[in-house]
Amino acid sequence: MEYTYLVIAGTLLVIILDVILKTHLLKQKLFWIYWGVIIVLMFIVNGYLTWRPIVIYNETKMLGIRLFTIPVEDFFFGFSLIGLNLIIWEFYNKKVKKVNNI
Repeated sequence: MEYTYLVIAGTLLVIILDVILKTHLLKQKLFWIYWGVIIVLMFIVNGYLTWRPIVIYNETKMLGIRLFTIPVEDFFFGFSLIGLNLIIWEFYNKKVKKVNNI
């Protein structure tokens, strides 16, 4: 269940960083619209890769719950990956604007 624990930790990290860095990304409607688009694309790409099976997962490292052919952990991983990048982007973007008095 290592993969499961890691994606849960990553998801919690993103939520905590959003609060600590005060980016308020997770409160923005645009973020959730963006995330919805990513989920659709994830179903297409990740679904194809796991259906073929081009990508094979070790079921002992995860919960074993799938949405179609995609392990549920992949959705949390994607959320963490995208969320962390956007939080860092927003945080430094605010810092640059503050320094340049924009």
